[in-house]
Amino acid sequence: MAHVVVVGAGIVGLATAARLAADGHRVTVLDKERRVATHQTGRNSGVIHSGLYYAPGSLKATMAVAGSRSMVDFATRHLVDVRVTGKLVVASTDDEVDGLHRLAERGAANGVAARLVTSSQARELEPNVACVEALRVEPTGIVDYVGVCRALADEVRAAGGEVLLGAGLVAAQEDTSGVRVRAAHGDGSGRLDLQADGLVSCAGLQADRVARACEVDPSARIVPFRGEYFALAPRAAALVQGLVYPVPDPRFPFLGVHLTRGVDGGVHAGPNAVLALAREGYTWRDVVPGDLADALSWPGTWRMAVHNVVPGAREVLRSLSKKAFAASLARIVPDIREDDLLPAPAGVRAQAVERDGTLADDFVIQRTARQVHVLNAPSPAATAALEIARHITAELAL
Repeated sequence: MAHVVVVGAGIVGLATAARLAADGHRVTVLDKERRVATHQTGRNSGVIHSGLYYAPGSLKATMAVAGSRSMVDFATRHLVDVRVTGKLVVASTDDEVDGLHRLAERGAANGVAARLVTSSQARELEPNVACVEALRVEPTGIVDYVGVCRALADEVRAAGGEVLLGAGLVAAQEDTSGVRVRAAHGDGSGRLDLQADGLVSCAGLQADRVARACEVDPSARIVPFRGEYFALAPRAAALVQGLVYPVPDPRFPFLGVHLTRGVDGGVHAGPNAVLALAREGYTWRDVVPGDLADALSWPGTWRMAVHNVVPGAREVLRSLSKKAFAASLARIVPDIREDDLLPAPAGVRAQAVERDGTLADDFVIQRTARQVHVLNAPSPAATAALEIARHITAELAL
């Protein structure tokens, strides 16, 4: 039995910890926050993705397809709210039809159950959508990811492991005998010194910094993108039966603002994607100079901006103008108005950016002899968390 320290109590970290514990290892989870799923996991739209969007053969594609099944199974077994609802991806204009067809072809290559439908067939599923054609994607669902995280933490504890919240990693040193880990309680109550056989970092927005604290030179820099959401007022929420998405812009790595009826019955709209001014910055007012300097001093940030001027400007406009945000939604559900949009919590996505400005599109995992660092785990990481955990534990040499 090995002792493994897992940094991060989001869904990927907890899934990895639960997997290691199930394999008979002693596990200690560290997280600087005082509750699980504080950041990306607890602030996303709750969608279980089908694997539709991702390049065939990529880790994202294979893990999302498998994860869309394993996540539903896990949530069902642990009595966590989950529903397989399917979704519609709608082409609002003739110009988007080719993109919709390419998406259908990619889904077929990934083994996703999806079918093209006419505009009238789409309205049988979503009576208030406007489209010239649509893609019905069957395996998409919704789930309470925070509930999943609580269940995973319970599994770790039940197997004899620890989930230490409010305890952030300070540093780690690896040698031939193992990994020496230093952590500190955020309330100043003391320091923890742990001797482990291995370390796994699933630190999300802090992933590159944790890598450096563990004497690992990260291959990419985390640049935070804030995704802003609105909730639909009851009048507009009644216009949406399930999940409705636009055809994504192939120049941009995000899916575009979409409509999601969640497990609580409410309908959320969003997210957009704008550069956050802090790694945990959920409004324009949240500015951390060190975080901003980190992003702006990275050459890849500027190269990325140059390559994405038009879509980036569109996202900023949607962030600053509720009218523009509502107009984007009205392209797919025309009866949605500006006054239907109510404030809702934002999220921040940890996006790994390469030095040349490339946005890392697949999972990025960096290894040493006794450490595994997850440097990029964008959507569909929550969907695929149980599959990512299997992959990580196989990579960790114990």
